[in-house]
Amino acid sequence: MTNTEFASNRDNFCYRHPDRQSFVLCQRCMRTICPECQTQAAVGVICPECLKDQKKNRTPAQKKADRRWNGGRSILAPATGRPVVTYAIIALTAFVWLLTLIPGIGDSIKGALLFNAVYLYPDLNGGVFEPWRVLTAALVHSGIWHIGFNMLSLWIIGRTLEPMLGRWRFLTLYVLSAVGGSVAVACIEPLQSVLGASGAVFGLFGALIIIGRHMGANVTGILVIIGLNLVIGFVPGFNIAWQAHIGGAVVGLLVALIFTRTKRRDQRLWQILWLVALGLGLVALLAFVPPAVMLA
Repeated sequence: MTNTEFASNRDNFCYRHPDRQSFVLCQRCMRTICPECQTQAAVGVICPECLKDQKKNRTPAQKKADRRWNGGRSILAPATGRPVVTYAIIALTAFVWLLTLIPGIGDSIKGALLFNAVYLYPDLNGGVFEPWRVLTAALVHSGIWHIGFNMLSLWIIGRTLEPMLGRWRFLTLYVLSAVGGSVAVACIEPLQSVLGASGAVFGLFGALIIIGRHMGANVTGILVIIGLNLVIGFVPGFNIAWQAHIGGAVVGLLVALIFTRTKRRDQRLWQILWLVALGLGLVALLAFVPPAVMLA
């Protein structure tokens, strides 16, 4: 097809903006739409008219949950901004993983970042105190499949959850969930060394359960995924830290519960205070439970 023939074919231009070429079709009506007219759907994008029809067909329960969670702003509206935090975490984790592949220093980097509760108690280990391991364990992984599964899960969930919560809330959720996974390992199996972002990812899963239920969505699929992963953690040979999965999921549930109960602007101070209280609670667990278990 020549350029003249292409330009004369109106199917190659946005139906709402005839002067704009586009190669993207609405997944519902199959009309061509430009980037300005595109709204992300579960699969592909939809045009403004199909978005309007989709809003009209919501059930009363969905409309009520929409008002409760978004204060009148539709959850079907286009997300504001890219999931920058999600992409940044993936990039940082991938960078650290590449560093661990460098011969001669890779194993040392991994050993300096993985988590083991013994590094937190100078009185019990000869004076070593390395608290950063509680969080940096989420940056190191044991292999390509390990990091691939975790980062794929983060990419899938983060693109939905981060625009909904906002960047700082999403980062808070991820960090606290990662810490929660380490705390659970320390309290249940304090001598076990662990690494990976599974605790943080399970925190995102847990948050999706609370937020999904708050909006009236069906969260059965998420529950099945969490259940399967927890079961796999108990199967011999997989070498999965199920403690981190449980700890991350529980913290994710609690953080999302705080978000859903303090979402109004006039409740922002309470939201911060509850999140700080949760963080201090995790610190308290680390301070008292693992030493008692190790000395028992």
